[in-house]
Amino acid sequence: MDFIYQFISQHILMIYILSFAILLGMEVISKVPTVLHTPLMSGANAISGVVIIGAIILIRRADATDYLMLILGFLGISLAMINVVGGFAVTDRMLDMFKKKKR
Repeated sequence: MDFIYQFISQHILMIYILSFAILLGMEVISKVPTVLHTPLMSGANAISGVVIIGAIILIRRADATDYLMLILGFLGISLAMINVVGGFAVTDRMLDMFKKKKR
């Protein structure tokens, strides 16, 4: 329990920034019209790519006994890959709508 308190007290500014980013992101996304969600997801693939690179760097720099860093890196890679694969699938489906149909 002391470790958690110490971690929070050392990283309180980052926790505030993360909380603010989550709330701001939810507010911005909720205001986007439905027709723009697919192009927005396509743009999010680039951000997920950056998250994957950051998670790989995190895992590479973590000690073998630092399980928190390893778990966070694994979660970052896993969740970002789900977003990238889903984004590519949705984008591909969206682009298929604009192709001319064969007669």
